Amino acid sequence: MPFKGKPPGSGSGEMSRRTQALRPDIALEPKEAAKARSLRRQGLAPGEIAQRFGVPVEEVEKALVQMRSPRPESTRGTLNVTLAAHRFVLEERQGDEPLWQTMDRLVDELIRLRQQAARPAPAAKRSREATRPDELLPGLLPDPAAH
Repeated sequence: MPFKGKPPGSGSGEMSRRTQALRPDIALEPKEAAKARSLRRQGLAPGEIAQRFGVPVEEVEKALVQMRSPRPESTRGTLNVTLAAHRFVLEERQGDEPLWQTMDRLVDELIRLRQQAARPAPAAKRSREATRPDELLPGLLPDPAAH
């Protein structure tokens, strides 16, 4: 079943306004907080960053807490798909199957079908001899029973 959907919008993946409203106030402007995170990624300690901006260490730590950290052994990923694709996956679920199992099963099925399609078709078996001459070219010779 091919599905048609719109690609994710330009703001997809951004923090929601509700999440931003729930975050504590920080004594740094958003650009300064982004710069503080950048400096932390470069290896500077929170104390050094606080001295650069002239704010207490606690304020810098608030900005750094909001920093995303890579998880080296992540076992799951986020799949950013259209609503139509999401509905398709939900329709393919079997009972209370977790979505990750559904996705694994669908991808596995796709891989198997592609492998089958890539295999050459088996050659048709040809009989060595036809029992009657008109079986060699069916439909080309007149049917003797029709006369």
